[in-house]
Amino acid sequence: MVFYFYNMKNETTIFGIRAIIEAINSGKEIDKIFIQKGLKGELFQELEYAIRKAKINVSYVPIEKLNRLSKGNHQGAVAQISPVEFYEIENLVLSTIESGKTPLFLLLDQLSDVRNFGAILRTAECTGVSGVIIQKKGGAPVSGDTIKTSAGAVFKIPICKVDHIKDAVFYMQASGIKVIAATEKAQNLIYDISLNTPCAIIMGSEGRGINPSVLKVVDERAKLPILGDIQSLNVSVACGAFLYEAVRQRS
Repeated sequence: MVFYFYNMKNETTIFGIRAIIEAINSGKEIDKIFIQKGLKGELFQELEYAIRKAKINVSYVPIEKLNRLSKGNHQGAVAQISPVEFYEIENLVLSTIESGKTPLFLLLDQLSDVRNFGAILRTAECTGVSGVIIQKKGGAPVSGDTIKTSAGAVFKIPICKVDHIKDAVFYMQASGIKVIAATEKAQNLIYDISLNTPCAIIMGSEGRGINPSVLKVVDERAKLPILGDIQSLNVSVACGAFLYEAVRQRS
């Protein structure tokens, strides 16, 4: 039997191992799966196999966490289905180029905070970003908090999922789109970089920043000037400054 319920944050939640396996096999867009620590058995192994095959983000958590997510009717596993449909990066890039507009993409390298994610989506929609690309694993899900913080922008801006952000970098470059990393390790300020041509901006995670392996393959690096004693900005604030510099240059 498949169990579904809608919680107060507008997320669709599935609970029960068999139900989750059926959802994965039917192609449901699952953001994250929570599994009870220490769970064993053949059905559990089948679930783990399905998760690995579909490359779904999974966390092993105490039973108390599952009880809060499903009011106790979880049978050891809870899955959260994304409230939005994700785009294929190839289709999105092609349609953007064919539209005649100068592409401006945003790549998020394992951003973990859902409120930062939502705030960035809101700013991206306001600044005319062509699409947002996230990684399938390790990043914040499109959750109820994301929807609320984005003020509904999550439903208006195309979002793509890729296996690794480097996959998106290579595809952008192959499509004639310059990739710029927002990092304090840069020599140039963002104001010294041309954003008038097709480009994609990468923002890193809150703690680690952009993965070093990703930094090695970008076209350019840029930073914001920091004039105070605190040497970093909140990632959503920094992202807003980068995106509005693109708007300024293109206006």
